[in-house]
Amino acid sequence: MTDAFHILGENRPSRFLITCDHATNRVPAAVNGGDLGISADDMARHIAYDPGAAGLTAALAQALDAPAILSNFCRLVIDPNRGADDPTLVMKLYDGTLIPANRHVTPAQVDARRDSLYTPYHQAYARLAAGRPDTVIVAVHSFTPCLKGRCPRPWDIGILHAPQDGRLSRAFLAHLNAEPDLCVGDNEPYLGHLPGDAIDRHALQMGRHNTLIELRNDLIMTEDAQTAWANRLAPMLIAALHEVEKET
Repeated sequence: MTDAFHILGENRPSRFLITCDHATNRVPAAVNGGDLGISADDMARHIAYDPGAAGLTAALAQALDAPAILSNFCRLVIDPNRGADDPTLVMKLYDGTLIPANRHVTPAQVDARRDSLYTPYHQAYARLAAGRPDTVIVAVHSFTPCLKGRCPRPWDIGILHAPQDGRLSRAFLAHLNAEPDLCVGDNEPYLGHLPGDAIDRHALQMGRHNTLIELRNDLIMTEDAQTAWANRLAPMLIAALHEVEKET
């Protein structure tokens, strides 16, 4: 483990690579003494990381016998799922919470965070993805059941995909939609792809099969729930990939 990332099962044989861009709410000591100036309650919210996503990533990687890479820094420090020049790379306000340590952040401080955290994470991500010619990227995220002042979100799970290549996601969605107990979102609860984001950078631009999973975070708060979801999703991913490649 480094300040920037954590790799699980690097030598596992699967062609799947499981990624978790928002795995933790950890603030490195080099960033404002390890404190962003917001409350412990806010640091435990979705604004700081994706609750449950790290555990689901580990469980899904285990179920697929696949490697995984997880970020090791809070998304409010610098967001690894944004392009390097994205204006939301370092958020100053998120879902009603002002981030004091970011309010007057200087370009030099952003550069330091980028150099020590963002860039090493993406370098390790790129190295793992290039480890074989047929890598398939599965990005794991979680979403909050309700944003402040908004209507509750009905979906249990959402699958996000970009117009450039939604083949694996569409096949995966077909399997999920066949499950009568699931409320499934197709590019819900939001459109998840932006130019330069992690999937664009490591999958779309490289011509790799990919999908992005968003699970409602209250459904994956325990290890048992994470394992159950992983064991449910893994066979669907395998089947979806087989169907896509059978067609080509």
